[in-house]
Amino acid sequence: MVSKNQKKLIRSLKMKKFRKQHELFVAEGVKVINEFARQGFELEFLFVEKGYEEHFISFENEMILISSEELKQITFLTTSQKALAVFRIKKVTYNEEKGLQLVLDDINDPGNLGTIIRLADWFGVEEIICSLNTVDCYNPKVVQSTMGSLARVKVTYLNIEVFLQEVDKPVYGGFMDGENIYKSKLPKKAVIVMGNEANGISSTIEQLITKRIAVPRFGALQETESLNVATATAILLSEFRRSG
Repeated sequence: MVSKNQKKLIRSLKMKKFRKQHELFVAEGVKVINEFARQGFELEFLFVEKGYEEHFISFENEMILISSEELKQITFLTTSQKALAVFRIKKVTYNEEKGLQLVLDDINDPGNLGTIIRLADWFGVEEIICSLNTVDCYNPKVVQSTMGSLARVKVTYLNIEVFLQEVDKPVYGGFMDGENIYKSKLPKKAVIVMGNEANGISSTIEQLITKRIAVPRFGALQETESLNVATATAILLSEFRRSG
């Protein structure tokens, strides 16, 4: 059974200020929950729909069995994923990464951030540096769209202007008018900056870019306004890994 206080707490975690206050976040689904558990995230609560206990044998003592109706009352998803967990947020600090790093300049859409975190995991980028105005990585929509990758990729929120002023690697920025990525010689060690969905990289951060790069348009009409930022990130990471 889910108590009234537990329901109230879970619902509050939809908002960033309460996630920050309680230092907790919600994860849903067998795969996602097990990924966070494997990576050492501290479990606060685990609610499992009756009949799905076998997926959480290692949490037999912490597991709270509930009905599908109870799960519907606490899920953040349109269709519940048979289990919901509340984990404690890990405290992270920036440590200089020697290889590729991603810097995100005010990414607003949770789905985009979640996809970018998954891409970083796929391409072996261990750390993402986010501007202070980038959407919270523990937003429930971000957590779910990462499909567990958030458990493995370190996400740090910093003043990215100060960070880029101090970094000792070349800084590449994704622009519409940059050098063709397919014709660029790309290093193994670099910082890749991706900008806001609507406005791109801000003018302040633009001044700190070493090299402007772009994914060229091949369509005959050349009328597509821009690529989705997550799609552009996938292409850039692929090219950096291929060249490196």
